[in-house]
Amino acid sequence: MALSMKGTYKHNIDTKGRLIIPAKIRDSLGSSFVITEGIDDCLSMYSLEEWENFTEKLDRQSNNKEKVRMLKRYFRSKAADVEMDSQGRVVVPQDLRDAVGITKEVVIIGAGEKAEIWDKAKWDALQKEDIFDKENIKAMLENMEIDF
Repeated sequence: MALSMKGTYKHNIDTKGRLIIPAKIRDSLGSSFVITEGIDDCLSMYSLEEWENFTEKLDRQSNNKEKVRMLKRYFRSKAADVEMDSQGRVVVPQDLRDAVGITKEVVIIGAGEKAEIWDKAKWDALQKEDIFDKENIKAMLENMEIDF
């Protein structure tokens, strides 16, 4: 099992579409990994192991269901294999950047089994939403019966 990814890191994408992956995230992703469009207006980065785990779960679902076929198409068609260079950078494909509105300033966050790349302005706006209110977080943890 891959290392759990955590933390928040601010970076810029250069004019060639290259992004420095933070060292702590790099350790979990490995030198080759998958970037795909996420479901929350961000990009998701999976180690090859975690991508395999994710797609195996999809593959165990019946192809007789239209929604299953659509999900398989969605995630695989938007996925790109990337490799880190010696400076810890990857080229984030232009079509993926365009899909979630990433231009230059980004925030990379660890999200457990994956890491996410957010446009900085979108991430900043999300942080102001009620979902991130500490009382709301506390209530959600209590509802899930998770001690913190």
